[in-house]
Amino acid sequence: MIWISLTVPLVYRVNSVCYQDRLRHRGPDWSGIHCFQDCYLAHQRLAIVDPTSGDQPLYNEEKSVVVTVNGEIYNHEELRTKLTSHEFRTGSDCEVIAHLYEDYGENFVDMLDGMFSFVLLDTRDKSFIVARDAIGITPLYMGWGLDGSVWFASEMKALSDDCERFVSFPPGHLYSSKQGGLRRWYNPPWFSERIPTTSYDPIVLRNAFEKAVVKRLMADVPFGVLLSGGLDSSLVAAVACRYLSETKVVRQWGSQLHTFCIGLKGSPDLKAAREVADYLGTFHHEFHFTVQEGIDALEEVIYHIETYDVTTIRASTPMFLMSRKIKSLGVKMVLSGEGSDEIFGGYLYFHKAPNKEEFHLETCRKIKALHLYDCLRANKATSAWGVEARVPFLDKTFVNIAMEIDPSWKMIRPDLGRIEKWILRNAFDDNEKPYLPKHILYRQKEQFSDGVGYSWIDGLKDHANEHLELLLQVSDAMLSNASFIYPENTPLTKEAYYYRSIFERFFPKNAARSTVPGGPSVACSSAKAVEWDAAWSKCPDPSGRAALGVHSAAYQPTVSQVSVNGFPEKNQGLQEAAPAAV
Repeated sequence: MIWISLTVPLVYRVNSVCYQDRLRHRGPDWSGIHCFQDCYLAHQRLAIVDPTSGDQPLYNEEKSVVVTVNGEIYNHEELRTKLTSHEFRTGSDCEVIAHLYEDYGENFVDMLDGMFSFVLLDTRDKSFIVARDAIGITPLYMGWGLDGSVWFASEMKALSDDCERFVSFPPGHLYSSKQGGLRRWYNPPWFSERIPTTSYDPIVLRNAFEKAVVKRLMADVPFGVLLSGGLDSSLVAAVACRYLSETKVVRQWGSQLHTFCIGLKGSPDLKAAREVADYLGTFHHEFHFTVQEGIDALEEVIYHIETYDVTTIRASTPMFLMSRKIKSLGVKMVLSGEGSDEIFGGYLYFHKAPNKEEFHLETCRKIKALHLYDCLRANKATSAWGVEARVPFLDKTFVNIAMEIDPSWKMIRPDLGRIEKWILRNAFDDNEKPYLPKHILYRQKEQFSDGVGYSWIDGLKDHANEHLELLLQVSDAMLSNASFIYPENTPLTKEAYYYRSIFERFFPKNAARSTVPGGPSVACSSAKAVEWDAAWSKCPDPSGRAALGVHSAAYQPTVSQVSVNGFPEKNQGLQEAAPAAV
């Protein structure tokens, strides 16, 4: 999706079509463009809902309101009941946006339940509004040209030529040409970072997540679940399997869920995913890749993901390769498990949180930055091949419920047998009708780029060193002076230097490099959390192995897990031994 407001219509009409082609991978099913004076709305459609009549741009009855949308509105049928005075031309979930604007003005965005970024033009007064979903699941950039033009696009490669400056459009915000700037439309209590006090109710949490998964089964095309075998993706698959037969989509595509996993041969993810798939009875697709295949894809990955962040690129590469294979099977939509670790403190470094206040503040920081990391990866790695990723854990209602729980329930408590994400595991620990086997339900966290095979990380490092030494002649001394070449977010390793050099070739403007966050990190932590352990400041590797002191080797099995209605009577999960030095 791109939208452009310009002052030289003829020249930029040609450019808008050119930039539209740059985003064709995101939506190969249809190309649409609407011109009004010096305003242009262009759209590349990936048809998921109503593929036969939902082409964009979309309009109101008189075609005075024009909208182009990237994403899905899951509550569109409910919203249509509030819009009975309007005539709908399509079955598209996104058409409600034009009519909601007519009835409610600019303040309708919070009524939308879904993932979205959209641009709406009111031709009656030539005003426009632009909005992005609460968490930033769908990407959106905003740019400005020297001629006074304003641009919006799903990827910055559509802005990099004609915009002197562009930025990532902030999640949960709305831009109004009438109001003259941005304002936040999503204002949940957790955003203020106050410490919540609501007690943990496993049934409330479970029900909220089940609803989040079920609403994302809205599709008129083949779909599946990305299954790594870890807790998060396994829960998504388990819930989808349990409720698939009750959805409309089962009439078209059958009641057996398709699941997908990728990894190096012998990787832990492949083994765990196969076991979960067998337990759930899914139609499982297992893909393999080699380190060399991953290395060969790095340039394409960086071009599509539009970042030089090391962790994001490591994890994006297997997902990029898997999405290509998924698309070749005719699948256009997948459910994925992103967001859980940010909400529940699932990354291994959370073991070092000194108190519940610091724990909660870190989860807030992580959720607020998701659009720059995991959301960006999940969306762009799949969209590179015309596949849409939906993320139930980032459902607006579910996030609000989970973030209102007193963070003391989320903390890792060895004395109580609670490992990371215990409250999520416990909520789905049902002895009468199990969602997953116990050892899967309590399997410890693996970062995706680690879980697909640790040799993938080591191979990347080796390649970076060899490639830079032999082809770019970058010596250790040159790396030590990298701050003079890359003063902003200076790369600290040859692997990071390698990624940065590729990124700069595709996106040479200062505006592009400024869209990538920086700062110290260990095992995916924020810069602030690095302060939790003095040893971490000496460890530049963002891999989960930077927190080996709290990994599986630090655990011992406890007594059998006993629960009543999903709530434990005795210590549940795994007992942590004394943490080893990091």
